[in-house]
Amino acid sequence: MTETTDHGWVRTWGAAPQAPGAAVAALDPFADATLRQVVRVSGGGSRVRVRFTNEYGTTPLTIGAARAGDRVLTFAGRESVTVPVGAPLLSDPVDLPVPDLARLTISLYLPGRVEVCTGHGRPVEASWMIPGNAVDARTLPQNATPLPVRALISAVEVLPDRPTQVVVVLGDSIADGIGSAPDADHSWPDRLAERLAGICVVNQGISGNRLLNEGHGDAALARFDRDVLATPGLGHLVVAIGLGDLGISYAPRDPDGPLTDFLRMFPGEPVTADDLIGGYRQLIARARERGIRVYGATLTPYGRDEIFSVSGESVRQAVNAWIRTGGAFDAVLDFDAVWRDPADPSRVLDGFHAGDVHGSDAGYRALADSIDLSLFTKEL
Repeated sequence: MTETTDHGWVRTWGAAPQAPGAAVAALDPFADATLRQVVRVSGGGSRVRVRFTNEYGTTPLTIGAARAGDRVLTFAGRESVTVPVGAPLLSDPVDLPVPDLARLTISLYLPGRVEVCTGHGRPVEASWMIPGNAVDARTLPQNATPLPVRALISAVEVLPDRPTQVVVVLGDSIADGIGSAPDADHSWPDRLAERLAGICVVNQGISGNRLLNEGHGDAALARFDRDVLATPGLGHLVVAIGLGDLGISYAPRDPDGPLTDFLRMFPGEPVTADDLIGGYRQLIARARERGIRVYGATLTPYGRDEIFSVSGESVRQAVNAWIRTGGAFDAVLDFDAVWRDPADPSRVLDGFHAGDVHGSDAGYRALADSIDLSLFTKEL
């Protein structure tokens, strides 16, 4: 088991980077602007560093100044830095006590023109764009405008005051919290972080993401090394993805139907239950090479969604049967059992859904509250 018994760096917040476009609302090119973004960490610590990202940028990204809370961030001792095309960049560590579940404001000034902004489409906490260099502003200027995406930051890492470890959730829009109240931290990984009280939970869900094929974000198999295995302090992985693969594969197809344009965003051949199971086995094998415990979440009902089909439901049931009984995962989180309507197991129970495949606040809370916390705490 991987543990940070030396109190080494751990990731406490994350947002999987995505290219702008169909998957993430694109920002118009901008320059001479400050981005101010608020994130909620999971576990706290005494020192902080921030991971910035230009991984889908097309030109070098110049950061003229940056702050975490009221602390100046530096890069190899300098207050400005250029992030190469296709690269992430860690700030220098800064002394900044951060409690568990605290909200941290990150500001960065961008003096040059940003044509393509690497971001993330998760419903964001309060985030703004401000003209000029406003990293030192103590209050939000009146000319600030909301940011529609998480922009140019992908992780916050802390130096904890006690031994701890990280739980990474690899998922899709249900992990991402689509359907929950905005700016309220009501996704099920957010609630799990509250229940675990100090153990870091990093949400690497991407809305519309799939296990085997790209579409909204790189496929989970393709982004696994970056978004999961490279996580400092990683101890546990929750695999909660696959519903999009089967939903897209078996969605009703009508050249003149309402789903035509939507389905064009998802390339690749239809997948079978065996294809998905093979993908899960790949994730499990790659994680176990690092000593990581891997938990599988069953695929939740999607009968209320317009991509639903009887064929897709048959595949979902087959995959869930394997997750429950195949013995490949170290434990099973039976999300399907939590959400399904006893009167129609293909549909989410009333009160737990947002009108489609996604959950309500109550639904996401129920998923998180169903998880046995000893899976993550008994080896500390």
